Amino acid sequence: MKYSIEAKDALSKARAGTLETPHGKIQTPIFMPVGTIGSVKAVTQQDLKTDVRAKIILGNTYHLYLRPGTQILEQAGGLHQFMNWDRPILTDSGGYQVYSLSKNRKINPEGVVFKSHIDGSKHTFTPENVMDIQRSIGADIIMAFDECPPYPCDKTYARESLHITNQWLDRCFKRLDETTPLYGHEQALFPIVQGSVFPDLRKESAEYIANKGAFGNAIGGLSVGEPHEMMYEMTDLVCSILPADKPRYLMGVGTPANILECIALGVDMFDCVMPTRNARNGMLFTWNGTINMKNKKWENDFSPLDEFGDSYVDSYYTKAYVRHLFAANEILALQIASVHNLNFYLRLVETARVKIIEGTFAAWKDETVKRLSVRL
Repeated sequence: MKYSIEAKDALSKARAGTLETPHGKIQTPIFMPVGTIGSVKAVTQQDLKTDVRAKIILGNTYHLYLRPGTQILEQAGGLHQFMNWDRPILTDSGGYQVYSLSKNRKINPEGVVFKSHIDGSKHTFTPENVMDIQRSIGADIIMAFDECPPYPCDKTYARESLHITNQWLDRCFKRLDETTPLYGHEQALFPIVQGSVFPDLRKESAEYIANKGAFGNAIGGLSVGEPHEMMYEMTDLVCSILPADKPRYLMGVGTPANILECIALGVDMFDCVMPTRNARNGMLFTWNGTINMKNKKWENDFSPLDEFGDSYVDSYYTKAYVRHLFAANEILALQIASVHNLNFYLRLVETARVKIIEGTFAAWKDETVKRLSVRL
């Protein structure tokens, strides 16, 4: 794997780069659609390629471990073969899912014991078996096993959690050194910076991870309820410490405005369920602001779904028609809205890249953030 930076913005920390993986090149900044269980909800793999123009998608270790399980994935030849996706995949280690199962898990220095959300069965995740599971999945980029502390949380807890995450990271690297990829391609491990919203803990975590020499690094534990300004402050701090010549991935972020602001802080990679989750609830992101397609005001609006969109759904369907589909609880509404929102997110980061290369990113970002914040 290789990462190179082609351009930097003069008035911010934004940069445009290229990430080379065994399953293709990724131009950054990039947004990764979330395909938690080997499926981006309501969107086919063909639509992901042609209309969304996704270059990489995300899968999740916790969910894929429970269903369909590592045995099926290995029989299929890994997740790429199982879901017929020949482009890069990144897998989250399951740390965030463990965090969200606060009532059904117990954390100790060895790992995490948790109950399945599917059938209540008991399972254990350790840094070692999480690496083994991600070997079975076969993603190009795999995440270290970490603990994501809640917000707000006591600083003592955040410090203890961070130290456990650091210990687990060392064990993840050791396990990878002891094993080999199953499907003939390299897998790159990304450590995850934690530390909640405490600057000294974030600094400690970022410095610890920076010294590991990993191919890329991630920032976790944000977008979990803290104010946006606090998220930006922590992201800025961490990006100032993580190696400038390595890709930086901000996990679980966020709104279009969040993404643009964090690109300006030096982040290269993003993922979030927001474009697909909001789409299924009738909320569309457009270049003029957000639209609630369930509102009656669109009932007799026969203009294109998005006059500035470049997905086929934007010119093929009208607002009135899509509003009708949502009113009728028609499944097609979810597909149209999901394709549109994902296409918008991919176009957003593609345009940001162009502006960085042109040297006009900072002014464009400020103007665009204002426009995207409008509710139509």
